[in-house]
Amino acid sequence: MSKVERLYHLHNILNQRRTPISRHDLMDRLECSQATLYRLVAELRDFLGAPLEQDPDTRGFYYDRSYDQPFELPGIWISPEELQALLTARQVLGNVQKGLLEGELESLQGRISSLLRKKGVETEEGESRIHIQPAAARAVPPHLFQDVLGALVKRRQLHINYHGRERNEVSERDISPQRLTQYRNSWYLDAWCHKAEGLRSFALERISQQQVLDEAARDVSEKDLSKHFDRSYGIFSGPAKHTAEMRFSPEMSRWVADEQWHPDQQGELDSDGAWTLKVPFSNPRELVMDILRYGPEVEVLAPDFLREAVAESASKTAKTYQD
Repeated sequence: MSKVERLYHLHNILNQRRTPISRHDLMDRLECSQATLYRLVAELRDFLGAPLEQDPDTRGFYYDRSYDQPFELPGIWISPEELQALLTARQVLGNVQKGLLEGELESLQGRISSLLRKKGVETEEGESRIHIQPAAARAVPPHLFQDVLGALVKRRQLHINYHGRERNEVSERDISPQRLTQYRNSWYLDAWCHKAEGLRSFALERISQQQVLDEAARDVSEKDLSKHFDRSYGIFSGPAKHTAEMRFSPEMSRWVADEQWHPDQQGELDSDGAWTLKVPFSNPRELVMDILRYGPEVEVLAPDFLREAVAESASKTAKTYQD
């Protein structure tokens, strides 16, 4: 429980009582130490102006109700981290794809918008001062998302027809959904594939037909999911087998040095101001595309096959424009 959550919880406890409450009860309900409780009491009383008193006999805490107007916390008070979390939550709920679970999420989106208006981030007319632009998003039919989410929550298997991009083939398979992943404004279903007898990741927009089955889904531990899906660069799964080493120009380093390409990345700034970045990866396809975005401002130092793949792709691009 965060500090802000405890302050609001303390206010609600005192606001709903007519008799003093002991510090021990408050510590239990707030899940905090005595020192933390007294800091919360001081902040609520001295900084926020709450009519918080302590009974001289029982030493319990209570609100003085002799004032004409009941005390309310001033506006909405949230930290920058919580504000960012609210914006991100609403982005996921509403802006990832219009119409996706719209009815179910409308009330929750409304509550978030209300909090943002009280904070001053949005006007009463709903004009937001924050704009998040989803780029290159791939649409998912709402009924498909509903079925996938239902199978995921109810722990049921799915029968799907899947059109794989790499081989350009349609296959039928039964899968056990494990988790939904939103990556670069697109949705992926991480699942156990009973046909391949292993973990696979499926792009939702490539599922042409789906049916929720009565069979219980096979469960895979979070540790095994993370080991399979989260160790390598990008959306491509599998344990990291290689480490990419890239050197960015001093000009581009001012941007790239602040970016996170992978949780296990390593970066170092040399005396010339160039940034050398090391990233673990398995499948080089997505990494090659991201490296090419920086054009001549980056050089792949290792491994050799990645350097050659980037050079070959850049050469083919140049040839296209020459022709």
